[in-house]
Amino acid sequence: MIIVLIGYMASGKTSIGKRLAAKLNYTFIDLDDLIEEKENASVTEVFKNKGEVYFRKKETEYLKEVLAMSGNIILSVGGGAPCYSNNMKDILDAENAKSIYLKATIPTLAEKLLRKKAKRPLIAHIETEEAMAEFIGKHLFERSPFYSQAEIKVSIDNKAKDEIVEDVLSVLF
Repeated sequence: MIIVLIGYMASGKTSIGKRLAAKLNYTFIDLDDLIEEKENASVTEVFKNKGEVYFRKKETEYLKEVLAMSGNIILSVGGGAPCYSNNMKDILDAENAKSIYLKATIPTLAEKLLRKKAKRPLIAHIETEEAMAEFIGKHLFERSPFYSQAEIKVSIDNKAKDEIVEDVLSVLF
């Protein structure tokens, strides 16, 4: 089985994914890390040097590669991945895959992202929680129709990572 974790930046896709993989003895794959490995450049460098269109094309290509793999995999995809090409449809149509939306409210995401903004070029310039919430709100408005197609939705609000992992496991098995 391939468990695909989707959600907005800072929703915990990577950290929850790694914990799930360890608990289930599954292989963990972060799609952005895979892109960096295959392209021999950071996601930021790929965006800067080759553009978003090239990045999204490669993201789709590598997503399809992972979805075609056999074995037990936890796959964490970037926040935008479900929203481009037919990626969400490909995830839903993959016969061995389950999609899980790690869902958070705007205030939860804003608080988390303000603490981590230095590591994220897209939001590094945002100074206040109010501005961050506005930025996230616009993005979520565009992305929610894709995220909401996930087969399983798990709220991450006010929960420790271990509790989120247990929530995911309880709805999966």
